[in-house]
Amino acid sequence: MNKWHLKDIILVTLIGIVCGLIFWIMDPIYTAVTAVLTPMGLAPFSGAILIGFWTIGGPLALMVIKKPGSGLLAEFLGAAVEMLLGGIWGVATLISGLVQGIGSELGFAFTGYKNYGKLGMFLSTLTTTIVTFGYQLIKHDYAGFSFGLIAALFIVSYISVFLFSGVLSMAIAKMLNRTHLLEK
Repeated sequence: MNKWHLKDIILVTLIGIVCGLIFWIMDPIYTAVTAVLTPMGLAPFSGAILIGFWTIGGPLALMVIKKPGSGLLAEFLGAAVEMLLGGIWGVATLISGLVQGIGSELGFAFTGYKNYGKLGMFLSTLTTTIVTFGYQLIKHDYAGFSFGLIAALFIVSYISVFLFSGVLSMAIAKMLNRTHLLEK
């Protein structure tokens, strides 16, 4: 089950490339949302609202390929594509890709990489949110914010990750499975 085949490598690469394009498209959307929220003092919420888009690659790869490491690899490849296309965070995007990939892998790792259904996805969205939020807490110095603001940012981040990395990636994986193109 854990042995990688050429098809798995091609799939994780394709998922990484497509997600990297999505990540890159999200950069100006993030900038626009930040511009709208900043006058209201809510700029940190732009990242929280949109984080689910940047974390979709890992869970999607894990749901489709069902191999340990595929989530980390897809997120990292997506981050590399975003960076190479001129993403706004430059080389720091690679660090984010690693962090997000680790977060997505942890949820499925807690099931022993045996549950790729709702439980695995729920755990993945939870661990992705915890790991990426912890990273952003340090990177963006959220420690200076009030507890209420930090809690609100975490909740909004979790909702975004749950909807986009969880619900959306599960729906995409189910649609791909129905095509029977992914069968061995």
